[in-house]
Amino acid sequence: MDPLDTVVLPSAHTSDGRLIVCLHIGDPQRNQGVLTVGAHFDGSVVRGGALHNQDFTIRQTLSEFTFGAEGGPTELGNRTAEWFEAVLARPLVPCEWHHERKMYAVRYEYADTGRGLSEGFEHSLAPDALRKRPAADGVIRGRGRINRAGLGQPDVITHVRGVRPLQ
Repeated sequence: MDPLDTVVLPSAHTSDGRLIVCLHIGDPQRNQGVLTVGAHFDGSVVRGGALHNQDFTIRQTLSEFTFGAEGGPTELGNRTAEWFEAVLARPLVPCEWHHERKMYAVRYEYADTGRGLSEGFEHSLAPDALRKRPAADGVIRGRGRINRAGLGQPDVITHVRGVRPLQ
């Protein structure tokens, strides 16, 4: 983890007066952001989860990252650090689909659960047969969303971070 991937916002600089700590998880080989997690402290309670990567609000839709605790500052700091370590230990992999030796789709997911975190689809690089099908499957052109089931098996799966899953 790069120290530049962590942010601490003092309570005087946040909209709700809480201390916010966050961690940007990414793929350094591709310079790609994947997930932002963090915690909001109010002095005796900490709430954490997946955060919006710009305003650092907790995203309720990604409940598997939900974290909460009560206690003193030292205890909350330690428990939050343990939570960050557990999130970082999860096996993160990008699944890539290639056409003519170029990647046209990528989906970052946790190898232990298959939970997708971020994805992208480059319309102009996809095979002709797929250019029309993702649009029919609800993909909005330019937004980079994919329907993994319609792509078949990935051409490449690599390990980015975390504990490598048993093979």
